[in-house]
Amino acid sequence: MILTQHYLACLSHASYLVGDETTGRAIVVDPRRDVEVYLGDAAAHGLSIERVIETHVHADFLSGHLELAARTGAVISYGDAAEVDFPIEPLRDGERLSLGEVILEVLATPGHTPESISVVVYEHSGDEVPYGVLTGDSLFVGDVGRPDLLASAGAGFSAETLARQLYRSLREKLLRLPDATRVFPAHGAGSACGKQLSSETSSTIGEQRRTNYALQPMTVEEFVAAVTEGQPVRPEYFAYDARRNRELHPLLDEHAAPPLLDLDEVLARHAAGAVLLDPREPAEFAAGHLRGAVNIGLQGRFAEWAGDVLSPDCDVVLVGEPDLAPEATVRLARVGFDVVVGQLADLPAVLAARPDLAEAGSRLTIEQLAELRGLEPGLQLIDVRNPGETASGILPGAREIPLATFTRWLAGLEQEDPVVVYCASGYRSQVAASLLRSTGFQDVSDLLGGYGAWAGAGLPVAHDAAGLESVPMPEVGPAAAKAQLDGGGVLLDVRETVEWAAGHAPGASALPMRLVHERRSELPRDRRILVICRTGGRSAAVTEALRGWGFDAANVAGGMRAWAAAGLGVVTGDGARGSVI
Repeated sequence: MILTQHYLACLSHASYLVGDETTGRAIVVDPRRDVEVYLGDAAAHGLSIERVIETHVHADFLSGHLELAARTGAVISYGDAAEVDFPIEPLRDGERLSLGEVILEVLATPGHTPESISVVVYEHSGDEVPYGVLTGDSLFVGDVGRPDLLASAGAGFSAETLARQLYRSLREKLLRLPDATRVFPAHGAGSACGKQLSSETSSTIGEQRRTNYALQPMTVEEFVAAVTEGQPVRPEYFAYDARRNRELHPLLDEHAAPPLLDLDEVLARHAAGAVLLDPREPAEFAAGHLRGAVNIGLQGRFAEWAGDVLSPDCDVVLVGEPDLAPEATVRLARVGFDVVVGQLADLPAVLAARPDLAEAGSRLTIEQLAELRGLEPGLQLIDVRNPGETASGILPGAREIPLATFTRWLAGLEQEDPVVVYCASGYRSQVAASLLRSTGFQDVSDLLGGYGAWAGAGLPVAHDAAGLESVPMPEVGPAAAKAQLDGGGVLLDVRETVEWAAGHAPGASALPMRLVHERRSELPRDRRILVICRTGGRSAAVTEALRGWGFDAANVAGGMRAWAAAGLGVVTGDGARGSVI
């Protein structure tokens, strides 16, 4: 027997080729749309693909059943509850298919969707213990398929109804398989089809019985609650893909490259409504890009994020490096966005020849953001992570707008006020920031390192709605700070080394903001710590963190600028007169 898992990391999607070496007959389960990988795999093993089985009508990608059927003449099969607009050979619960020695048994496992099935694979016709089971989106490693997608899409199925079906499918069908049965799901970690999928892409029934939270002993009511709460926001394109997967649609030519366009053609397309999409990495995009372009880095979850922020009805012109265009085009097609009408021929030449069309992105460090929060009372701070991520904390004052719903909330933001966007590490935030700039926002930045950099530096985070309000903290002016310093207090300067070297208050100790967390054990707990920076922003964040750790700390209002303006001393390391930079 041949059973090959084809895992597509950028969509967290697993598909399978199953073949019988004695007969050369094979099937493909849940294929992606660019199907050459299955044709090559089958040819390498001397197999002929005769059937394509879809475990359900997928919503997170456009499946390759039509492409494979066209290339091989294979029959397309779904569970018999599926409703599609093209010919299929439906599969019934309990039906067995023979490839020769290899036997496939169909299990109806509704719950994620009404038509969901799983495919049990027996290596030999007489085996009592199956080799494995292809579970689609019914059972994942560490999770089960979410039952709320159809409800959120307005398809007429409640999340509770589907969750109750899933409860029975898992316990009456899948958990009755022997513990040694291997589990091969359709998705892994990162997929929006569940909330806590493992990065492992296979398991066993026994292991899942022991470790999967949704398979533990519980009532159906407890199960419904467990699997419906805390799910990620449904990506915008899911309803579109679910509809297209039911329809006949044009086939993908995965080798076709978009035509090269000169600048005038690109600008004309843009003026007519096309999106300019730059698939380079965020750092490259920020260094210089074509004005009005949206950045979705190809090395991230490119297709999913494109589906979140782009319309499937809008033409796309690629304006990054031309060698990225073929891959970007295929990845967009994987989620059904057959919208690429061309690519800019030479971005570096355009940026050099037309500096009026060149633009750079603003990316802030956590230090710069801390300063900005103190200087800009109208700052709009946006967290684009999913609810499951923000449950661990957000930056104080941030507004939660997941990337999957970002385009719905643009009208609720003030174009005239500055915006800073952040995510977990700085990838999704660049997508959102570039989208804002492309729609007319002028002062937009994203946070380098995202929430991870901020929280990793020990800076304050909020955990509930009440925590979003500004928490009063002791704050003193420069003169009062000097008096407290003379009375035994400690002046802690949290600026960067270059700022400190240019000029600092006599007697101050230097400890850059991002190092305070790891070196807080060096700070005194029996003396007041007066925290100072350039203008009071960084020091405010550090003061709040120190007080949370039990220190007696106060912020020096106005920072070193106010200190110098008050005529207090500013010196360099050798005692010479210094300056505040």
